Amino acid sequence: LNLVHNDVYLAAQIITITIKGDTIENAQYIGGCSGNTQGIGALIKGMKINDAISRLEGIRCGRKSTSCPDQLAKALKELL
Repeated sequence: LNLVHNDVYLAAQIITITIKGDTIENAQYIGGCSGNTQGIGALIKGMKINDAISRLEGIRCGRKSTSCPDQLAKALKELL
């Protein structure tokens, strides 16, 4: 299953997520801080969806109310 999540609030405007069952196979960002978004994708590869949500949800970027990891959690919640 592939999910594309559009985000107009951050530099990372699109997140593409590949899921198999309840496991994240891949997550790629378009835009955002390249090193950080690649790191997030590498860290959650093979992780269960609910585990990733619980780790990423609520993370903020500076004064913003959300972040690239938080938006990934929101995108994953769309699958539940």
